Amino acid sequence: MTGKSFRVLDATIPSERQDWLQLWESWPQREVHAHPAYVSLFSEGVGQPLGAVWESVAGSVLFPFILRDARMPDADTIDDNYTDIVTPYGYGGAYAWGVTNDRSLATDFWQAFTAWSVKQSVVSEFVRLSVFDETLLPYPGSVEVRQDNVVCDLALEPDALWMSFDQKVRKNVKKAQRSGVVIEVDTTASRFDEFLRIYQATMDRRGADGGYYFPREFFEAIHEEMPGQFAYFHAVLEGAIVSTELVLLSKDSAYSFLGGTLDDAFTVRPNDLLKYEVMRWLALSGRRWFVLGGGYEPGDGIFRYKRAFAPGGVRPFAVGMRIIDSNSYRTLVARRLTVNPEPIRSGFFPEYRA
Repeated sequence: MTGKSFRVLDATIPSERQDWLQLWESWPQREVHAHPAYVSLFSEGVGQPLGAVWESVAGSVLFPFILRDARMPDADTIDDNYTDIVTPYGYGGAYAWGVTNDRSLATDFWQAFTAWSVKQSVVSEFVRLSVFDETLLPYPGSVEVRQDNVVCDLALEPDALWMSFDQKVRKNVKKAQRSGVVIEVDTTASRFDEFLRIYQATMDRRGADGGYYFPREFFEAIHEEMPGQFAYFHAVLEGAIVSTELVLLSKDSAYSFLGGTLDDAFTVRPNDLLKYEVMRWLALSGRRWFVLGGGYEPGDGIFRYKRAFAPGGVRPFAVGMRIIDSNSYRTLVARRLTVNPEPIRSGFFPEYRA
């Protein structure tokens, strides 16, 4: 390639979705969060699933995001057309590969993307950044660490991986094995109904936010549009699933996504064995990393549970924030306070959506 090419592809347009998918498939890492079907999952009712693409001799870039309408429904906004940008749930950023000149690539891409954003009346941008920051272009806005995430290194030798767990994890794995728990790997969603029942029961028990109650169609879209990019892992006791997890698969990494455990199975510790066997399966499939994520709040019980599987694998999870049109941003913040005078929570971005 001798020239430079910048495009913004819309996953709702079949020809552009295909172009996006072909680029994604040519990318060595093939991060699942940048798949057009994944971005589309989280754009439903939110905005347009888009992917900004840059190709040049300096390297290739894919930046998946959702373009949202930023006009406030309770205010008079007839004369404006504000939008803003957010990345889908999980991890993201401007992924880069085949890089020969990182400074030139970052400068060229962000200049082109910012110019496009101005034409689209984009006011602000909120980006959930990958924990593998070496795969991303440097972000031109402010970067803030929100909490820690846990990442398991699957390159460890089997004995070293086993000994990397906290002692309580090894004890729980052995208890589950003695109790007769076995692990099934399901890459075709053949026991999906059981997964969904356990997942929803787990959300009920935790009093989860409504945003975690994904409909059946959400999962069916994963099954149909992302073959090879997911696997279910089931902990089975006496023929019945008692703990289950949906894992999303990239080329080099995998992500603990959604799952749950029946309360009456806690005593046999099936989830510890489940996590261990997921890691073994991923390592055999040639993947290097298993991302367990963080908790609902920094340092909470969920985070501490995950950290027990990789005490040395804690990585910062950061977000990128950028105001592209400061005048319009101030206008929207003022409108927010007019419509809703409740004080804006400190640190919330963008403030007009608080």
